[in-house]
Amino acid sequence: MTLDITQISAQIGEMVSRIQTGNLERAAHLKAALTRLSDPDLNLEALKRKIEAARTPNWSAAGLVKGFSGRYPAPVAPSEYSALATDGSDIAVDRHQAARCYLINIGSVYLHYGRQPFAELMNTPRLYSSETDLVISNPGNKHKQQQVEGSLLDARRAVEECRKLADLAGILPLDETLLAMMDGSLVLFGLQDYPDFIKEEIVDRGFLAALNTLQTLSLSRQLCLASYISFPHSDQVVNALRVAICPQEQVDCDESCALGEAACDVLSGVNDRMLFESWLKVGERSELFINPAQIVEKRYGAQNQVYFFYLRVEDEIARVEIPAWIANRPERLELTHALVLDQCRRGQGYPVALSESHEQAVVTAADRDQFWGLVEEALVDEKLPDRTSIKSRSKRTRWV
Repeated sequence: MTLDITQISAQIGEMVSRIQTGNLERAAHLKAALTRLSDPDLNLEALKRKIEAARTPNWSAAGLVKGFSGRYPAPVAPSEYSALATDGSDIAVDRHQAARCYLINIGSVYLHYGRQPFAELMNTPRLYSSETDLVISNPGNKHKQQQVEGSLLDARRAVEECRKLADLAGILPLDETLLAMMDGSLVLFGLQDYPDFIKEEIVDRGFLAALNTLQTLSLSRQLCLASYISFPHSDQVVNALRVAICPQEQVDCDESCALGEAACDVLSGVNDRMLFESWLKVGERSELFINPAQIVEKRYGAQNQVYFFYLRVEDEIARVEIPAWIANRPERLELTHALVLDQCRRGQGYPVALSESHEQAVVTAADRDQFWGLVEEALVDEKLPDRTSIKSRSKRTRWV
């Protein structure tokens, strides 16, 4: 049965009216945010301390490096460089299938620009089916374990993406200027509420180990690492402006503003993308900011502290995340800006290396069906139980 669109047409009209009203209000709030962003009397050191001491349980504010208002023009990209990118997809454990397993497919791309242009596109699928693949156990208590599914599977896929990037970077010539790119955030947000033994396995021995390998490689070659977020919805910079606006010396949202209006309500509805769309010109990047995620503060260490900047790419604002070992080296920061922007221009607004790696990683619905079909066939060939759930079988049968 198709969707009866006539039943929701009136609701769509009401939604559009609300959007129009909200846009007028946001325009006024955006003007207030831009005024604060360009405040020449900003006391940066005092505001840094205020942000660090702020008690804001429902939101987090970006850490500041040089303030809010810096705008950096597009540097010229070198004519000769290479771009690496990885992306991943998966087929999760399906409890309705006869075998417990999952698959991670990593797409990767190597593009070389210059006198002898070259491209290599590949994908690397891997099946995970052993008990150590399917669960992560607490070494101190085997009865405490977590199934690898949901956000834990997402995190394991991110680890494999980063490992593949480090492997590829490690085999390229030392004299190549290299941009290594990942899609999404460098922060494994999905693991923040997991127990320490999970974070030790996935974050410490997995993701951070791969980042450390890339950092080591960057010491002997012109290597830049960037993670790219298209059309971001984050508001961490706006939240830092909220702290700046707050008249309280010690910001405590629960105590000061729980029952009434707050001074920072003047910024309601504004996010970072809206702010920098009005602030940056095409090709420009913003100031650097520090990602305030708790998991970064507690586990990543100083060398892998995550910084970010916003980049104006034609009609879009992108968020670019980089580790401290890029952010703290001005020449690498500028090179990262130039190379990411060049990739976006070559990809009609989105980094071409990321776009191609995504295409290599995609697992279609047909691929999933073929995969589970192969699993069932292999079980039958070996005369092993191949029972699937009634629900799974019913999806393959048309009753009406």
